[in-house]
Amino acid sequence: MAAAPRDGVGPSGPRRRPVIAVLDYGIGNLRSAEKALQRMGADARLEADPAAVAEAEAVVLPGVGAFGACARALRRTGLWDAARHALDGGRPFLAICVGFQLLYEGSDEDPGEPGLGVFAGRVRRLAEGVKRPQMQWNRLTPVGDAPSGLLRGVPEPTWVYFVHSYAPEATPETTSVCEYGGLVVATAERGPVAGVQFHPEKSGATGLAVLANFGRVVDEGGAGPGSSPDPSAASAAGR
Repeated sequence: MAAAPRDGVGPSGPRRRPVIAVLDYGIGNLRSAEKALQRMGADARLEADPAAVAEAEAVVLPGVGAFGACARALRRTGLWDAARHALDGGRPFLAICVGFQLLYEGSDEDPGEPGLGVFAGRVRRLAEGVKRPQMQWNRLTPVGDAPSGLLRGVPEPTWVYFVHSYAPEATPETTSVCEYGGLVVATAERGPVAGVQFHPEKSGATGLAVLANFGRVVDEGGAGPGSSPDPSAASAAGR
């Protein structure tokens, strides 16, 4: 589904912003992601109705808590299939924290509960010998051959806020890591699909710049992480 342009006046009259559906499956403070996207000028809407999600130009899957509980809640509400259809249809898709973990095949936190399987690999518990959960600001290090579209133009050093006890294995889609008892996957991207282990809505100006980059992908109709970002919209926000 092609995204509509942002509000403005074109040859055919007023144009509307593309709608970003934030999946509302009843777990965690889902509204914080919606509000952060709105702060960046996006038409983000908390949606519990799969039919409304199907009409949106892009989807955000937030997540707080346990892998299995989130997966079951998504299935119970019909939003699992809505997420799958968005992914299969090539719409821009951003997954946050446990939502990011759900993009993988499964998690050691709940071995019997399958993930969406967008990225190969599993989610593992953080290393022994470190405090779990990781609940702190941590610095991102870009990795991989392809530059991260989510982090393109974001000032370095790039510090973001994490709250998690599990993280995905590194895969070819991994675009940044942090150090916490070893290297921990922080972002992964493939085409219009992206995931972040940290909380952009809690990461000040950097987090807002990440969301602005995703918004640019949405505006360009799912062009993927190679899109040129515009993080300047976040410059007024502080950590």
